[in-house]
Amino acid sequence: MANNETGKSRISEKYLEALRQINDWTTVSDWAIKVGEMYPDLLEKANKEAKAYKRPSTGIREIAARISSWVSTDGFAGKIEIDESERPKRVRILSEEAASHYQEDSLEADLEPLTRAQKIKTDEALLGTKEKYRLAEFEAIIGQLKNFFNLDFEFEHAKAILNQSDPGKHHPDNIQILLKSHNRLKSNDNWERFTLKEQIEYVEAVVKVQKLVSKKMNIDLQDDVIGSIIERLKLVY
Repeated sequence: MANNETGKSRISEKYLEALRQINDWTTVSDWAIKVGEMYPDLLEKANKEAKAYKRPSTGIREIAARISSWVSTDGFAGKIEIDESERPKRVRILSEEAASHYQEDSLEADLEPLTRAQKIKTDEALLGTKEKYRLAEFEAIIGQLKNFFNLDFEFEHAKAILNQSDPGKHHPDNIQILLKSHNRLKSNDNWERFTLKEQIEYVEAVVKVQKLVSKKMNIDLQDDVIGSIIERLKLVY
């Protein structure tokens, strides 16, 4: 067992050295190709393993599969950076400085949802009935956009409640709705909140784009339904 772990560790170090030589963002496939170029012995062994399988395969494919598995199970945790915003995902080696902060940053990221939830709970305790109603309406509007238009909008704080320098409040006057993809890009940055006109234009623009593919996605978009949702938004924004 100890010999297996030692062998795995040595192979892992070789994989990391290949990624270090690339020294930039790359895909798992290109990473595997680099491993094969730098370590012909690993490639030869992988080619022999590939021939033993019933399904068609190659040594590079087997190395790529092993790398992908280790990436997915955090086998390179603290040593590589992963960008999953694209497909296929990209990876790069962490610099020594970045690696030294990796655990601290990871812990902060893991705890962020708890910190956010506690902040929301604290702020909600200070809200009156009307403010709570407005928040509930925002949630309902987001739900309708999802149910009737298959759009992933999210409840978003224009002034981020976890912004380090100027945190916002969990209050309806600080709420706007954004597509999930846009909300991820915004992260904990502070934005000037949409005016009502801008918020409506944003929602209508997203719906317009959705209409272009609605038939292919079997979505029955009804103008009177989005009109009703917009009117509902006007009342609470």
